[in-house]
Amino acid sequence: MQDHTDLSWEWVIGLEVHTHLKTESKLFSPAPVVYGAEPNHAVHPIDLALPGVLPVLNERVVELAIRLGLAIHGTVNPVSVFARKNYFYPDLPKGYQISQFEDPIVSDGWLEIEPEVRGQAKKKAAAGGGGRRRIGITRAHIEEDAGKSIHDVAIAGREDSCIDLNRAGVPLLEIVSEPDMRTAAEASAYLRALRSILRYIGVSDADMEKGQFRCDANVSVRPRGSRELGTRTEIKNLNSFVHVEEAIEAEARRQIELIEDGGTVVQATMGFDPVRRRTSVQRLKENSDDYRYFPDPDLIPLRIEADRIEAVRASLPELPDEKRSRFGSEYGLSDYDAGVLTANRELAAFFEETAKACGSPKAAANWLTRDLLRELRERDVELEETSLTPAILASLIRLVEDGRLTARSAAELFPDLVSDGGDPEVLMRERGLEAVSDAGAIDGLVDQVVEAHPDVVQQIREGDDKPLNFLMGKVMQASRGKAVPAQVRKTLIARIRS
Repeated sequence: MQDHTDLSWEWVIGLEVHTHLKTESKLFSPAPVVYGAEPNHAVHPIDLALPGVLPVLNERVVELAIRLGLAIHGTVNPVSVFARKNYFYPDLPKGYQISQFEDPIVSDGWLEIEPEVRGQAKKKAAAGGGGRRRIGITRAHIEEDAGKSIHDVAIAGREDSCIDLNRAGVPLLEIVSEPDMRTAAEASAYLRALRSILRYIGVSDADMEKGQFRCDANVSVRPRGSRELGTRTEIKNLNSFVHVEEAIEAEARRQIELIEDGGTVVQATMGFDPVRRRTSVQRLKENSDDYRYFPDPDLIPLRIEADRIEAVRASLPELPDEKRSRFGSEYGLSDYDAGVLTANRELAAFFEETAKACGSPKAAANWLTRDLLRELRERDVELEETSLTPAILASLIRLVEDGRLTARSAAELFPDLVSDGGDPEVLMRERGLEAVSDAGAIDGLVDQVVEAHPDVVQQIREGDDKPLNFLMGKVMQASRGKAVPAQVRKTLIARIRS
């Protein structure tokens, strides 16, 4: 594949996100919202569109939609209208989907993002795509999910396609961005920021593995400097941040190659093959006219009083951007540390409790952003699935800060504390890890190392301080990592200069 790095083309990216709302029952029926149930066991006659049934709006859905609208700085519209989106597919029992079209519940919002700059994105950032940016959000509207088609199911000796309607009628918010993103990294950063907010405010668990957070990417390209939008294609059903980035990269390059070879981009729905990292046309793209939207005659317009909106506003927690700013001013954290810690509400709360318990916010941030996140990645678990608590981590930090435990020994204990919890001081004593700070013991170790390496000592005496770290390493090795490094360094310098 040709590598387009000359910056002569600009990518234009917009995202449509479908997220399941955190409710106990479905959008228009009392059927439970469950995951992993036996197929077609969480359904109701309303979900099945049996004759004579009528939809009844779930009030909790309205509250959650208002919460999101306020969190993304949007306008919560006092009147919104439910519409029927007509299309035929086996997993859509009614033959239409209840959604919102011309009058959504939320409009005109925005999020700020700060994408990670790397690889190809560095060149695009240099051309004006980097730094903290505001991404517009056109609308967020309520709609019901469809069922699920399951293919290649072995039944009676043959492979069939089956329909599971457990998901039919589950409440969704479709959140549509403006085409404001210019790199795949920006698209990924936007999705992470949106997912973080959804979780912060309790609107959705946004679990990608359960299909609770799904993304379609609209991609077009245009000559850099042009203001006219190119023909866009839509990549459907991207279910991971990595796949979103790879699919956008692949589709933008496909369009550029097509245009440069004299071809024309056709509006279409695209699929993405993550193994081959290629996009391919699935079908020509429908327009809104093809869905024959019209107001649902079974549902009256949704009217929301201003007092209700203000009551929801008062119930919102501190949002990620606000928390990030406060962590910088209150705890003296860098923008990076504050950003990492506030990306997850549970991690942010864990940090604050730890910092207050140990009195050392920077140490708490270091342990969490470095050691804890590494453990979570390696174990593929969430923070709440571990046995580590703020009190345990604060105790470990105090032992290090007091000089009773070296950083190396603390790092040795940490994985066990994550797995099993426990008292760091008790474990330190049981394993004989208490720091060696006795002057006589350290003097003896230093003498042994100095006598064993006279050439290195002579280099230092002649003005080359670099080998000092070598000698420190030897002393720490002899103490099995238990000697206090600062004391070792001080003793070595005094011994060499004597």
